[in-house]
Order: sequence, then C-alpha cells, then structure tokens
Amino acid sequence: MDHKEAGKYWDGNAEAWTKLSRMGCDTYRDHVNTPAFLSMLPDVKGLNGLDIGCGEGHNTRKVAEQGAYMSAIDISSVFIKLAKESEEKEPLGIQYQAASAIELPFDDDTFDFAMATMSFMDIPETEEAIKETWRVLKPSGFLQFSLLHPCFFTPKREWIRDENNKQIALKCGDYFRELRGGIDQWIFSTTPKELRNKIPEFKTPYFYLTLSKWLNRLIDAGFVLEHFAEPKADNETVKRIPHLADTQIIAYFLIIRCRKPGDK
Repeated sequence: MDHKEAGKYWDGNAEAWTKLSRMGCDTYRDHVNTPAFLSMLPDVKGLNGLDIGCGEGHNTRKVAEQGAYMSAIDISSVFIKLAKESEEKEPLGIQYQAASAIELPFDDDTFDFAMATMSFMDIPETEEAIKETWRVLKPSGFLQFSLLHPCFFTPKREWIRDENNKQIALKCGDYFRELRGGIDQWIFSTTPKELRNKIPEFKTPYFYLTLSKWLNRLIDAGFVLEHFAEPKADNETVKRIPHLADTQIIAYFLIIRCRKPGDK
C-alpha cells in the first residue's frame, strides 16, 4: 500500500470521523493526547507552522489559537473540505490544502516548526515523510509529532482482566514484525448507540515500526532528538471519564520533539 491508496481510506472515513469527533466522541484525543501535545509544544506565537496530516483541523486550530500562522495539509480532500468549512465559520488565518506528506507543496526552509498529530503512523513511506519535513523546516526549526506507542500497540495485543473484568495489564507480541498496510476496523467507543447502526465503522490503514526504527529514521534524516512524553489521564480526569483509566496502565501515545540543527 502506498500513500495514495491509504488516502482513499481516509477519504472514506472523513465524514463519520469528523461528525463523531466534533460531538466529543474522541475522548482519548480530547482529554489525553491533545492536552499533553499542547503542553509540550514550545512557544509558537508569531511562528510559521505546518500541520502534516491535519484531518478536519481540530489540532491545527488549537495551535493557531496560540498565535502561530498555520498552514495545513492532508491527503484526504474530504478532510480538507471540512477543515476549510470550519475556517470559513471561525477564521484563524489557516491555509489548508490537499497534499501528501511525502510531496509537500512548499519551498525549502519555509517553516519555523512542523507538527503531526497521530498522522505519521498512517503513512506507508515514513522515511520520505520525515525527509520532506526536514526539507521544509528552517534551520533550528522543530518537528513535534504524536503516534500510537510502538511498545504497546504491537501487532498482537490483548488486555488481561481480573475477576471483576477490570483491565490490569496488557500482553504484547510480535513487536519485531513490521506491518505494511494492515487495516483496522473500529469506531469510537463512546459513539452513541443510536448512531452505531447508522454510521459506518472506520477503516484505518496501519503501518507498524519498532521504537528504535522511529527514532533512527529521525536521526538519519538529520534531526536532533529533543523531548518526549507518554501522556496519561490524571486522576481527576479518570473520575470524570472512567474508561480513560486504561491510560494509567500502559502508554497509549508517544509524543516526540526533534529539531533541525542550525543557528538560533
């Protein structure tokens, strides 16, 4: 599977994904991953940023609200259409366009920073996407991205439960087996019952790499590793949203920041 074929799946997912996420169904994003991502993000006020794999633009808007001048791309033209509709309703100066992460339509040394929230893991040609990001960043510019944690989202995984059916641990297997285009079929667990039979399940392409391969691809491209986070829900959040307790058992997400060397 290449990036163009993967993009067709995301075109098919985009309408339902956007509808449900804007209803608040993407609780792991809204209450765990995105807050941690924004907390780790350096000061971006006045900087030119690029969001790679922006989807319907939720996180792009969050960063634009911090004062960054944002451009954003996604391979799904449907996602871009929906993102542009939000921009028209509440303008933040974001420039959206449909494009592939491995063929970024920008000149060299254009952006002060790039971000990618849960999108690099969905790209078959990871090395090319990382190299393209390097190309469009200015010297000393940074890349920050999040992905499913490679150590825990392995090709084989199964929750271990106690006598009360409570999750207590996770079995992981096939860590070293790379996947080049598996398809996961699922829907947000908080999708209302009345919509489950009306909205099709997502079909998401899945490409698995080990943690060392992710880090080495960044290093091989020339990036200097700078900061990491493995977010979890705090106790107060779990009290409000009990199903997020599983994020306190294993790390669902890994956030990485790295930098292109150059003069500050």
